[in-house]
Amino acid sequence: MSGGSSSAKRIGALRAEILRHDRLYYVSGTPEITDAQYDALFGELRALEAEHPELVTPDSPTQRVGSALPEGQGLATAPHAVPMLSIDSLFTAEEVGDFEAKVLRFLNMKDQELEWSVEPKFDGVSAALLYEKGVFVRGLTRGDGVQGEDITHNLKTVRNIPLVLAGPASAHPRRIEVRGEVLIEREKFARFNRERSKLGLEPFANPRNTVAGALRRNDPTEVARYPLEFHPWAAPLIEGPVFTTQSAISAALRAWGFADAGLGRTVRGLAACLAYHDELEARRAEIPFDMDGIVAKLERLDLRERLGATSRATRWQYAHKFAALEAASTLRAIETMVGNGGRLTPRAHVDPVQVGGITVRHATLHNADYVTTLGLKVGDSVFLRRAGDVIPQILGVARAASGKAPAGWDEAVPAELRDSAGAVRPGVAWRFGEVFAMPERCPACNTASVQEGKYWRCPNARCIPQVIGRTLTLVGGSAFEIDGLGEKQIAQLLEAELIHVPADIFHLDRDPKTRAQLLELERWGEKSVDNLFAELERARNIPFARFLVALAIPDVGPATGKLLASRFASLDALRAATLDELQHIDGIGPEVAARLATWFQDKSNADFIARLFAGGVVITHPKSRTTAGPFAGKTIVFTGTLEALGRQEAKQIVEDLGGNVASSVSAKTNILVVGGKPGSKAKKAEELGVLVMLEPEFMKSIGRA
Repeated sequence: MSGGSSSAKRIGALRAEILRHDRLYYVSGTPEITDAQYDALFGELRALEAEHPELVTPDSPTQRVGSALPEGQGLATAPHAVPMLSIDSLFTAEEVGDFEAKVLRFLNMKDQELEWSVEPKFDGVSAALLYEKGVFVRGLTRGDGVQGEDITHNLKTVRNIPLVLAGPASAHPRRIEVRGEVLIEREKFARFNRERSKLGLEPFANPRNTVAGALRRNDPTEVARYPLEFHPWAAPLIEGPVFTTQSAISAALRAWGFADAGLGRTVRGLAACLAYHDELEARRAEIPFDMDGIVAKLERLDLRERLGATSRATRWQYAHKFAALEAASTLRAIETMVGNGGRLTPRAHVDPVQVGGITVRHATLHNADYVTTLGLKVGDSVFLRRAGDVIPQILGVARAASGKAPAGWDEAVPAELRDSAGAVRPGVAWRFGEVFAMPERCPACNTASVQEGKYWRCPNARCIPQVIGRTLTLVGGSAFEIDGLGEKQIAQLLEAELIHVPADIFHLDRDPKTRAQLLELERWGEKSVDNLFAELERARNIPFARFLVALAIPDVGPATGKLLASRFASLDALRAATLDELQHIDGIGPEVAARLATWFQDKSNADFIARLFAGGVVITHPKSRTTAGPFAGKTIVFTGTLEALGRQEAKQIVEDLGGNVASSVSAKTNILVVGGKPGSKAKKAEELGVLVMLEPEFMKSIGRA
């Protein structure tokens, strides 16, 4: 036997043995050898691979820690194999009951008890791991749900993530995407912080933020120091083996070498889901990982397929959150914030306090009526609540401010509320015992504020906070997604008069003089300018849905943007839509429709769009839906009770066949589908001459007869 062949065999044997011990130690918790014995095996493998570099493979245990990225280099992005959609968050048993009832209506399975797969909702950072032929090839963050940042080099350092799936290769899927949560145990987190303190480093605030920061670092050798773990909760892409239930997928993941916290189970019916939630909430302190609720998902995959998803969230699973965490603090000041659309909103500044592992310094106060209802005065001791990632809010007054201001009260006003001369800025209530009132003038630009119902607004579209806010929306991850432009950079550009309105961003690289002006700004170098210009060039071609989000139209987020992009073939078609057309779109209410119509009629907004196009922005459109079938390009309305299908499932089928579903009959309606006990829509359809299709005819047209 040749030396090379002998070394190759030994390398193969060592890799298999080390991977087996990794699974025993990090997944099963049943180690068979000492750390010294493990280190000896690892050292032998490393030495053999150094002698035979041609035998090194990406799945070798020695390759868990790769080379660092160049300093300052951003993470590349890649599309998810299947979109990572949101999960509906529910907070009460009544909301859970409503969710189940909606699912049963959709599936037309009224009064049946469904099987649910239930598990903890760990408070970590989501990641998607792609395996090809059993080998880990790519790991992504959630990102915007469509694509995420490539963090493969960092995920390889997580010791309980298998680099190669366990078990026989013949049983491995051709491709599989495993999704789960990257976490740090509370006890390991405390130990990690103690070690940092010994080195003179600042301790981290909480496990979740620590995980998020670690996964985005450029140097995997540093990430390897963090006690990270991965716990899977889904496998939305599996090519090869066929599964029919979630429990079967979970069993396969365990067999392939993934960790299992042992807390998930399969239950039947609503009462069992609620009991599981209550059980885990009671055990919250004893379970070693932070969690903020439970997730319940349908056990049967065929039912999930029928339910599908909205543009934002899956319809077959929900998160039932635990009760909020609360603390008390002192209300130090109330500041008036200026939002994207000019809305003036009060925000509380409180003495720093820990709430659920997070240091809270600010809390939302919603509007002036909310402050009045609570009876807040500066100096009050207040109750704060935080649930999961929800922005902290003030629930009420624990002890009212009384008597004289404590010594040094003025000096304790937060520095962020002072101007460069040290004076407290306009629009801030900070004197002890002061009652907050909305300012008559915008605290940012001194324009007279106007009242709109229970809200106040600054009408000046050139108000700096508004421009910064709209620009942040424009460059954000749901819109043009331009890296390197945060709030500080945008403020710099405004102060240097390099931009005046958000659309000016796309003119920065078109003026030869701009480069020199940018280089004069603090912390702007040749590389950062080059990166910005490259980002601008890349971002100019944008899907229609993202373009609509970038416009910062009130109430038009990613879900509404996708809905509008699916209903209108072009921006011109959307701009020409009447109020009646907009409010008849299923999912667009009267208020949103009115805002859309008003927004597009405003000349300043038309100028904004024209400025974007002048900067080279081009809207791209997805491939149109099917043009075949009975519903292509037609608007359908349903009335009455459908016997064979749930209403939501019927709507999804129509949309898949190229049609649009409206909520009410109008002159634009092409077909009214009538089920049992129809309402007044049938009479209106008859008056307007709309084609009426009975349920049996509808079922035949979709191939379900």
